[in-house]
Amino acid sequence: MIKSGDRVLVLTDDDSRYLITLKEGGIFGTHLGNILHEEIIGKEYGDVIKIGRSLAYLLKPGIVDHIFTLNRRTQIVYPKDMGFIILMLDIKDGDLVIECGAGSGSMTGAFARFVGPNGRVVSYERREKFMERARENVSRLGLEKRVTFKLKDIEEGIDETNADAFFLDIPEPVPHLKNVLNSLKGGGRFCVLCPTTNQVQDVLEALKELGAVDVEVWEIFVRKMKTNPKRFRPEDRMVGHTAYLIFGVKVSRGGEIG
Repeated sequence: MIKSGDRVLVLTDDDSRYLITLKEGGIFGTHLGNILHEEIIGKEYGDVIKIGRSLAYLLKPGIVDHIFTLNRRTQIVYPKDMGFIILMLDIKDGDLVIECGAGSGSMTGAFARFVGPNGRVVSYERREKFMERARENVSRLGLEKRVTFKLKDIEEGIDETNADAFFLDIPEPVPHLKNVLNSLKGGGRFCVLCPTTNQVQDVLEALKELGAVDVEVWEIFVRKMKTNPKRFRPEDRMVGHTAYLIFGVKVSRGGEIG
């Protein structure tokens, strides 16, 4: 049963989407009319309500719905990249995952979901406002117990060792790659997110010197389709370039990379 305090995705007949946090006496305005929170509280996910003369469907929000409505100051990692990052880093229950550059917490929340109740995510962020925003957004997903936030610049060092995976999303990644590799266990995987080609080139040069293996660079494109069966075709707009994703593996068996 849907309760006060729950988040509900309201999908209308014209495919408009509204993510609402319910509260007693609340009202949410739409182009079709007002939604009274009390009309939703007590119903079940999958039920139908009326907004004016139109029907609307009460759906349980998925992580993608939460990501696109995050309270944010920075660019989020898009779902098209996020899923690929998680698979390429082989994130699974029980893993220790380190990230640097919490941003708005979108990637943090995704990692927290996949490490499961036995895993842990450690998120480094040097800007306190960004860290608190990320912490708030992860809490909205109900995953805060799986994440440790650290207000620290990794230039000062990384506290953890033998991590399973590392995600690096900062403006100048090259000076920190040695610390990243030293925090990983042998065979640990990493991903470096770079918006521009010159950053990719610099990272590749540095990784070659540091002895990382299985290094790959990917750019992900996804094209959504219109679902009218009589006029099936691509959407008029698409998300183009978001970032280059550099993956690799640490192969040293214990000890630090010099």
